Amino acid sequence: MSVFSSIRYDIKNIYNCDPAASNVWEILFAYPGFHARQFHRLAHQLYKWRIPFFPRWISHCSRFLTGIEIHPGAQLGEGVFIDHGMGVVIGETAIVGNDVTLYQGVTLGGTSLQKVKRHPTIGNNVVVGVGAKVIGNITIGDNTRIGAGSIVIRSVPANSTVVGNPGRVVAVHDPNTDTVMRLPDPVGEKMDNLEKRLVALESIMSSDPVKIEGKNKNEGF
Repeated sequence: MSVFSSIRYDIKNIYNCDPAASNVWEILFAYPGFHARQFHRLAHQLYKWRIPFFPRWISHCSRFLTGIEIHPGAQLGEGVFIDHGMGVVIGETAIVGNDVTLYQGVTLGGTSLQKVKRHPTIGNNVVVGVGAKVIGNITIGDNTRIGAGSIVIRSVPANSTVVGNPGRVVAVHDPNTDTVMRLPDPVGEKMDNLEKRLVALESIMSSDPVKIEGKNKNEGF
C-alpha cells in the first residue's frame, strides 16, 4: 500500500471508530493521534534506513506537539487509531497490527534492558482502553478488547476480553457463532462476597450498636 493510500485508510478508519469525526478537515488538523501516526511514518522509514539522530528527533517533536510518544523502531500496521492520545507510549520493539484502537494513557512497554524483543505484539482489530498497560514481550490476539486501567503482563488469546490488575480473560467471543462465553472470575467473586459481608456488618451495627459493642468486649469480635 502506498503512503497516500495508507493515509486515506487512516482517515477512513477514524470515521469508522469515532462518531465525533464530522469531516476530513477536522481529522487533518485537529486529531493529534492522526498527526502522531504521520510523524511516525517518516521517523520509522529513516530508522529503517539506519539514519542516526533524525528519527528520534522527529519522534521527540511529535511528542511535544501531540503528547504521544512512539519510538521510531515501533512497527504500526494500517489504520491504527490513537483516540485523544495524550500520554500514549509505544516502545521500540512493539508491533501493532491493523485497525487497532488505542485510547489515552495506553502504554506498550518493555521489561528488559537487553537489546531484544521486549515490547508487546498487538494483533489486528484490537482495542486497548484508557490507561491500560501492556508490558513485556507478549502477544495480544486478534479482536481482543482490553479494559480501561488493565495491566496485562501475559499473552492473551484471540477474541478475548481482558480486565483487571493483573489482566485476566473474563470472556471469549466466538466469531463463528457470534456468541460470548463468560469465564469464571474468582477475584471478582471474592470482591463481591466481601462487599456483601461489609454491607451486612454495617446493617447489624447500625441496627444495634450496643449489642455489637458488648460482643466486641466479651467475644473479641
